[in-house]
Amino acid sequence: MSNNPFAGLPEVAAFQVTSKDISEGLPLSREHYSGIFGVEGGKDLSPHLKWANAPEGTKSFAVTVYDPDAPTGSGFWHWAVINIPVDVIELPTGAGDEIGNGLPQGALQLPNDARAARFIGAAPPAGHGPHRYFFVVHALDVENIGVDSNCTPAFLGFNMLSHTLGRAVLMVTAEIDK
Repeated sequence: MSNNPFAGLPEVAAFQVTSKDISEGLPLSREHYSGIFGVEGGKDLSPHLKWANAPEGTKSFAVTVYDPDAPTGSGFWHWAVINIPVDVIELPTGAGDEIGNGLPQGALQLPNDARAARFIGAAPPAGHGPHRYFFVVHALDVENIGVDSNCTPAFLGFNMLSHTLGRAVLMVTAEIDK
């Protein structure tokens, strides 16, 4: 679990992200696990996120959710939302459903590693141990990051590299016993 998803990226300003549903370092509740991937009690419900104190010059936000501990060699991207207007500082619980019901106008969900343009909840393999899930709000210096709606979250990350002014990070865990 030593892999750091921010290693090798330029340092940027930190700002705050909080949630009514999840807390830093604590396990996810079952509703945020993946029923789509067959986890009992999983509802693939994206948690509430609220952020504050983004760096000066921010013109939009992106939200990503990443599990670096997935046994894939490349982790697993669970959610990516782009082009969130700068005046939006909160996403409600469930915003990441299949139609983006709670997303602001202009925001767009990209396909995750399951190739679904929605939030996919936690589904660590049974007995694999705890996984970390990084919920990250990225403050960007452009209104539109300019990526195709079918691009991968990894491609998004590459394109955000030179446009990221700050990151707000909330890390939670999930584990399924054998």
